[in-house]
Amino acid sequence: MTQQTPTALGKVAVLMGGASAEHEISMLSGAGVLEALRDRGVDAHAFDPSERPMEALRTEGFARCFIALHGRFGEDGTVQGALELMGIPYTGSGVMASAIAIDKTMTKRVWIAEGLPTPAYRLLRAGDDPQQFAALPERFGLPLIVKPAREGSSIGVTKVTERAQLTGAIEQALAMDADVLCEQFISGDEVTCPVIGIGDTARALPVIRIVAPEGNYDYQNKYFTDDTQYLVPCGLPPGEEQRIQQLALHAYRVLGCRGWGRVDVMIDAATRAPSLLEINTSPGMTSHSLVPMSARAAGISYEDLCLQLLQQATLDNPRAAVKGRS
Repeated sequence: MTQQTPTALGKVAVLMGGASAEHEISMLSGAGVLEALRDRGVDAHAFDPSERPMEALRTEGFARCFIALHGRFGEDGTVQGALELMGIPYTGSGVMASAIAIDKTMTKRVWIAEGLPTPAYRLLRAGDDPQQFAALPERFGLPLIVKPAREGSSIGVTKVTERAQLTGAIEQALAMDADVLCEQFISGDEVTCPVIGIGDTARALPVIRIVAPEGNYDYQNKYFTDDTQYLVPCGLPPGEEQRIQQLALHAYRVLGCRGWGRVDVMIDAATRAPSLLEINTSPGMTSHSLVPMSARAAGISYEDLCLQLLQQATLDNPRAAVKGRS
């Protein structure tokens, strides 16, 4: 497929900020994308949906959008649906794939149905009998992971190492989401694998191995410290990186993702068996972010990555959208 030149892409909105708990990170991602696209000659403009009505994208003549929003109201199919109605092509996954991928429980259900490995889990909902919580350590062992079902950037995630922490961890997660995921903890290597492209043409980028202080890859260690190590080449045993890449591609495709994404995986230290944790359909693009890091290892600069993603902007149903706008 012939790629459009930067000037032919028209007026572009970089959607950033938004109303989610990841507003701050989204602003950093958006600022990087905005600068990169302008550097490549794109007529790009910042647009924060939490400050301006989405309808302004149409009335102000934007031809396409680069979605640099993270979390709810940006990565969950809501913004994608609005852009579909307006007929404005956008980067990343469509409505259905975005809505499924933001929900860690729904993602797990699809992966399990497809025979893909993911840690055992229990879904807790607001209003459930608290007595149900007590049996979780017996079911999954300790430590175990407690996290909101629909947040990203490790927001609200607790690694529970003793029983006394469990109730507080669940309450913290419930304060952010009515659904809480209690998940088996996998001890071993934490890796992530970006994927770019659509369908059969999608490809996995180099795997990154994450070595965080005391194994705690939390919000602070993700974005605001230099203590976490990101290893690319990942240094995994021969053949293991290729298996992780194949698994990430499979996980991406069965959810119907497109454009780009990043699949997080744990590798069991004892068995070397991989387990899928989650997928991000609008990954970070900050100075600490992993997709640009992996792309660089594959010979793709940050600026070229942004331009390539923008050139692939599309709609779930482009023909119907064009007809609707005429």
